Amino acid sequence: MDKGKVVTLEDRVPKIKQLRKQKANRRLIIYLSLFFILLALIIYSQSPLSKVAVIEVTGNNHVSKEEIINLAEITKETSIWRVNEEKKSELILEHKEIAEATVQRKFPNSVEINVKENNRVAYIYESNNYYPVMDNGKMLSVLEIGNHLPDDAPLMMNWRNGEMVEYFIGELIKLPQSIINSISEIHHTPTEIDANHITLFMNDGFEVSATIRGFSEKMIAYPSVVEQLDPSVKGVINLEVGTFFKPYESVEEEEDGTDENDG
Repeated sequence: MDKGKVVTLEDRVPKIKQLRKQKANRRLIIYLSLFFILLALIIYSQSPLSKVAVIEVTGNNHVSKEEIINLAEITKETSIWRVNEEKKSELILEHKEIAEATVQRKFPNSVEINVKENNRVAYIYESNNYYPVMDNGKMLSVLEIGNHLPDDAPLMMNWRNGEMVEYFIGELIKLPQSIINSISEIHHTPTEIDANHITLFMNDGFEVSATIRGFSEKMIAYPSVVEQLDPSVKGVINLEVGTFFKPYESVEEEEDGTDENDG
């Protein structure tokens, strides 16, 4: 019977030595690579290259980019390693107008800040000043508008009672943003029989006569009411008790008749 080829120990030793040498070389390469990577990171962290060079802000509308960056306490001298994303987001959220904020580091040396602002649902006009009111019910301090009147939310005119304002804002923020955007002005116009009476002037040319109590439940039907009207005939949509429409011509005739009777 033929015997298989016998490999002697002397034949195997060179191969074992070669394998060990290859493993040692691989380990050396790995260790050297890790060493140089670590060295590069140390040099980078200590160099000006690790300082924030670019700060991008997105999602802001009313709050300026500079104000958001200041809130985050990030400057061009801040090390990218010292930007704690969670803490920086919390600092930005301290602003009343900001509802959400995320901060992300982008290596090698940039920071991205994305915010979502609370919507402004109205501006209260008082003593030649405008006070923005947001969809979370909070009111901001007086707005610096210069020569430009705010046009991104309705104006609230002749509102004196603070509790009444608070209650009405609670009603207003229940409405879809599309309906809020369709309102130009909201006047508090109390009558002898209804101290909560209000008059709304709409951007489409119609006028709405309503009351504060249950305002949102009735105003929610405004789009469907307008769809049934002739857009060329403007007038007053009454939402106080039921829902009915009076063209301006008939309203003027009634007023003229009242004046004649008074005379």
